[in-house]
Amino acid sequence: MENNMQSQEVYNKDVTNKKQRPFIVDKEEYPFKSNWFEKDGISMHYIDEGEGIPIVLTHGNPDWSFLNRNIIKALSGEARVIAYDLPGFGFSDTPENYGFTPQEHVEWISSLLFEHLKLDKFIIVVQDWGGPTGLSVATSNPDKVLGVVISNTWAWKAEGKMFDFSMYMRTPEMQAKIIDENFFATTLMQSSINTKSSSNKAITDAYAMAFPTKESRKGTAVFPAQITLAVDWLEDLEGNLNTLQKKQVELIFGLKDEAVASQNIQDKWRSIFPKAPVQLLPEAGHFTQEDSPESFVFSLRRMMKNLE
Repeated sequence: MENNMQSQEVYNKDVTNKKQRPFIVDKEEYPFKSNWFEKDGISMHYIDEGEGIPIVLTHGNPDWSFLNRNIIKALSGEARVIAYDLPGFGFSDTPENYGFTPQEHVEWISSLLFEHLKLDKFIIVVQDWGGPTGLSVATSNPDKVLGVVISNTWAWKAEGKMFDFSMYMRTPEMQAKIIDENFFATTLMQSSINTKSSSNKAITDAYAMAFPTKESRKGTAVFPAQITLAVDWLEDLEGNLNTLQKKQVELIFGLKDEAVASQNIQDKWRSIFPKAPVQLLPEAGHFTQEDSPESFVFSLRRMMKNLE
C-alpha cells in the first residue's frame, strides 16, 4: 500500500478560496501564497508575486514552481513574477484522461496566461521541457514577448545523448521504475542538483511529495518518452523560432549537464540567437534554477533595464 496520507493545507492569496494544497511544503523555502486557475472543473496552481513587468517562469520534468522559488524571492520586489505548475505537477490537479503531452500542456499554459491572467506583454524563462512548451506559447504570440531567457533546453528533434536518454527511458523497465519508485522525482532529481540542495530534506521532499502515488507519476514518465515521440511537433517548433529573433534573448548553460547543455546544443542556440549574451556555469547541472538562481536574476535584471 502506498501512503496517500499527505497533509493538506489552505494557503491562498484569495482568503475566500478554500482550495487545498495537496501536500505541505517548507514555508522558508517556498513562502508564497497560492493562486488557482479553474478550468473545466480542474485547478491549475500558480504563484503571482510583485508588480511591474510580468516574468513567466516555466518548469519541466519532474519539478514544479518550487524549482523557481529563489528567482521569485529575488525579483518579486521589482517585477511581477508568475510561476505555474503544469497539470499533474506540483499543486495542480490532473484533468481526466490527460495524456501529459507537450501539446496538452501548451493549451493549459496559454489559457492561464491569456484567458485568465490576460497578459499583454511578458518575459518568459525556459528550461528543460519548459523550453519546448514555453517557446511554443512564445512563438505563437511573439507580439506579446518582451524577452526570453533560455537555459538547458532544446526546441528541435533530439540527437545524441538526449535521443539515447529518451529511448532508454521509454523501455518498459525504466517506465516501470519511474511509475513504481518515483525514480524521476527522487533518484534522478537528487543526483542532478547541487549537494547543498540534495542534502536538504525540505528541498528533496518538496520534489518527491508532488508524486505520492503510481497514478500521479504518469506525467514524469511521459515527458522523457516525448523527447523522441513528439518529433513532428518539435520540428514545427524549430521552424517558428525565427519569430523571436528580434527579441531580447539571454542564454544560460549549466555545464555539468552533458545531455541538454552539450556543445552542440549550445552552438545551436547561439546560431539561432547570435546576439544573445551567454552565461556558462561550470558548477551547475541540468536544473539551473536550483543550482544558480542568481544567474537568472542577473539576466532578468539586465533585460528589464534594457526595456526601461
